[in-house]
Order: sequence, then structure tokens, then C-alpha cells
Amino acid sequence: MIYERKAWAMNGFVGIVIIAILLAGTVLGLINEQFILGGICLIIAIVLGSGITLVQPNQAVVVIFLGKYMGTVRREGIVVTIPFSMRRTISLRVRNFNSKRLKVNDVNGNPIEIAAVVVFKVIDAAKAVFDVDQYEEFVEIQSETAIRAVATKYPYDTFENAELTLRGNPEEVSNELTAELQERLKVAGVEVIEARLTHLAYSTEIAQAMLQRQQASAIVAARKQIVDGAVGMAQGAIKQIEKNGMVELDDERRVAMINNLLVSIVSDSGTQPVVNTGSLYQ
Repeated sequence: MIYERKAWAMNGFVGIVIIAILLAGTVLGLINEQFILGGICLIIAIVLGSGITLVQPNQAVVVIFLGKYMGTVRREGIVVTIPFSMRRTISLRVRNFNSKRLKVNDVNGNPIEIAAVVVFKVIDAAKAVFDVDQYEEFVEIQSETAIRAVATKYPYDTFENAELTLRGNPEEVSNELTAELQERLKVAGVEVIEARLTHLAYSTEIAQAMLQRQQASAIVAARKQIVDGAVGMAQGAIKQIEKNGMVELDDERRVAMINNLLVSIVSDSGTQPVVNTGSLYQ
């Protein structure tokens, strides 16, 4: 495995001055009929001139000489590096990759559509050039693979809040997706800054059925919460009545009062009170 190291490079303006002096020496040599000296100056100027390269800000130049990695130039501006070498420019800027909408199955087997945006940058130019073939394509393929892997670990949604879900826990899912991607892309010298879901939905063929299922589950969960609250309120009311000594309730009357309280609390429509004015035969 190749790791990035610094390549030999000198200030480009100094190199240009040296080349200019050598060219001037070539001209003087030819004028004075000193052809050997002029030829040497010309050859040295050509050799140095072949090493001139321009490095833009947030770019790195990978230097290759006779098939061997010689190092990386990160100093921006005009530089003179190893003559007659091959040079590949790699961008170190932060970039976005928007994945396609992928159709996968969640942990419960429900088909869903999912997509994500990946923010990344190259931190090791040598790995990006030599350890993988076309690192941009490598990032794209590995990103989609990681999205599929994470999506199959969790359900799309639940109402019990007993486990992580893709829809209900976006931060946790994003963190796991980022970690998964970083593990896959470190071989390419790429740092994953962030990975977040941009699209999440049931597939069209089951969207209507799952919507009905969600509505039913929501109704059941709401009813359960209402009943739990009503039971607690009825228990509290009975205890308060008996504690204050307002009335003495036997078991039968206690059951009847609890039933009336539950009906009035749980009922969707307003309840009508029934006033007991006494027995007909007294």
C-alpha cells in the first residue's frame, strides 16, 4: 500500500530565472562560437523546463517518474519538480455525491426507496491514484453499497419506539452511514465528512397499503394511551372521593362509578349525565 509523501520541488519563479539565464548562456555561446557550452546550457534549460508545473489552491500533483511514485506536490503556485516526470492532478476540495434512489428491503422485508448525499474529500492523493482505479467511481459504488447495508439493518418505522428506525432516528442512521462509508473508503485516501439521507419512502407498489397500516397502528397506539390515562384518572378520582369521606362506596358502587368514569373519559362523543332522583318505591 502506497502512502503519500512529499516530492522534490523548487520555487517556480526561481526555476524560470535559472532557465532564462541558461537560455541567455546558450545564445552567448552560439554568438561566441562556443557550441559545446551553448548546447549544455540549452539541454539543462530544457530539462528544467520539463519540470515546470502549476498547482492550483486545494489541489495536489502526484509525480511519477519511470513508473515509480516520487511523491506529491501540495505547494500552490508555479513549481519546478522532477524533470520528464508524469504528473497527475488530484482535487483536494470538498465535494458532494448524490446517490440514486435505491430500492431495498428494510429489516422487516418491506421494500423502500432510499437515497443519500455524501460529503467527502481526498486526504491522501497517492492512495486515490494508485490504490484504486478511478476513485470517483469507487466512491459512488461504495456509497450505494453502504446505503443498502445500513438500510437493511433497521425497520422503516415503528410506533413502539423500542428500536432505531430509518425515519425516526435520522441522526443515528446518518452517523452509522458515515462510519460505514469511512471504513470502505479509507483505502482510497478519502475522508467522509458527512452522509445523510435525502429521500426515504415506501416503494410505490406498497405505499398505499403501508399508509393504511401506519394509520391503523397510530389509532391503536392512541387508543392504548387514552385507555391507560383514563384508568389512572378513574383510580385517582375514586381514591380522592374515599379519602375526603364524601361517600362510602361498596364494591358494587365502586365498580359502577369506575365504569361511568371510563365511559365518559374514553368516549369520542360527549356523554349525557343521568340524574338519579331516588327510587320509585320508598
